[in-house]
Amino acid sequence: MTLLTAPPVPASTADERAARLTDAGAAWGDRISKNSSAAHLTYSVSGSGEGSVASRIRAGKHEFLVDEPAVLAGDDVAASPVEYALGALISCQIVVYRLYAQALGIVVDDIRIDAEGDLDARRLFGIDETVRAGFSAVRLVVTLDGPESPERYAELRDAVDAHCPVLDLFANPTPVSVEVRTA
Repeated sequence: MTLLTAPPVPASTADERAARLTDAGAAWGDRISKNSSAAHLTYSVSGSGEGSVASRIRAGKHEFLVDEPAVLAGDDVAASPVEYALGALISCQIVVYRLYAQALGIVVDDIRIDAEGDLDARRLFGIDETVRAGFSAVRLVVTLDGPESPERYAELRDAVDAHCPVLDLFANPTPVSVEVRTA
């Protein structure tokens, strides 16, 4: 079981959320229209090993643990890397659903997303190099609550699918470079 020590997320009304989304969209639109290079962001995260196979991750002012269950040599003190990957996908989807619902004037009273990912551990353990090391399939179930028609929610889904950064990471190859240094 993971102990969450982060402060609670502040409550917000639908109107407050709408105002923040509208203001953020307008500010970014203005900033990018004045200087297109303002759209280019670089995220930096660092981590170090702890315990059996756990990692302490630092992302800006935030810190969190990543671990594996005992059957994968972990101490099971936190979610696994692939669980965090699915969590990143869910959280990005929620942000983009809210952003595009506001932009398109589509009412979403509540949103819930469940994710499943299929992973074949044979590659991880060097048993079969022909299977993929990562997810072979990911399934999302998005549940939207609100007064809109199914067609409007389909329009929203299309916008989210076209604009969600983490969905793009899952759906398309991303160039990755790796440099190994010795201390």
